[in-house]
Amino acid sequence: MLNYIKSIILAFFVILGLNTFSQTEPVIDTSSNVLLLKEMSFGVIFHSQGWGIKFNKGYNKTAFTKRVLEFEMVEIQSPKQIRTINPYFTNSKSYIYGKLNTVFVFRGSYGMHKLLNRKPYWGGVELRFFYMGGASLGITKPIYLYILNASPIFYEYTITEEKYDPENHFIDNIFGRAPFTRGFNELSVYPGLNAKVGLDFDYGVYRTKVKSLEIGAIFEFFPRAVPIMAFNDPEYFFLTFYLNFNFGKRYNN
Repeated sequence: MLNYIKSIILAFFVILGLNTFSQTEPVIDTSSNVLLLKEMSFGVIFHSQGWGIKFNKGYNKTAFTKRVLEFEMVEIQSPKQIRTINPYFTNSKSYIYGKLNTVFVFRGSYGMHKLLNRKPYWGGVELRFFYMGGASLGITKPIYLYILNASPIFYEYTITEEKYDPENHFIDNIFGRAPFTRGFNELSVYPGLNAKVGLDFDYGVYRTKVKSLEIGAIFEFFPRAVPIMAFNDPEYFFLTFYLNFNFGKRYNN
């Protein structure tokens, strides 16, 4: 996943460089001298243990500092999970052996963005450092699988949907994953806390439009350990590195 994130960063800066050299005349934003107080954006997150989406509201306290309120929903995967299939049945469905739960985390965070490098009037990249913290709510949904059950007739099986049980379900009797909708009536909740630091690269041409790439790290703590894999201890702490592409608007009204 880290290699994937590095590739996205490299592609971003290559595209940004090509766009800069392709402009024969600089695009001058006439609103560059106006402080737009409010900001709203949406984003897509790619992190070292999954993916997610984000909603962001900001308020420019001054030209150099911005208060930000964020809401995120991300999936947390185990770095040890590997997708596999039943080797004895060619029509079996892929699944992740040993995975107990699908884990989603909902975050609410508040923090500050500090200006490090202001964007020149002809364009370029504005750089901000940020730090944030807030509450997290982890939600686990148990994994359901299709299980092969032997019948009295030799080489014939019946298939049932069952919640994954590491004591009874193995590679040779798992046929594949059951529908994702199974298990939503058995959700478990894990309250926690989060802290985030990183850099925000604003590469938008117009100050009224938000176009930025965010790079950072998130530390998350849950007082009650979150179980993901059957053969690993539940986890209290998560440290993830992420990329976040944001798109939105700035305004005063």
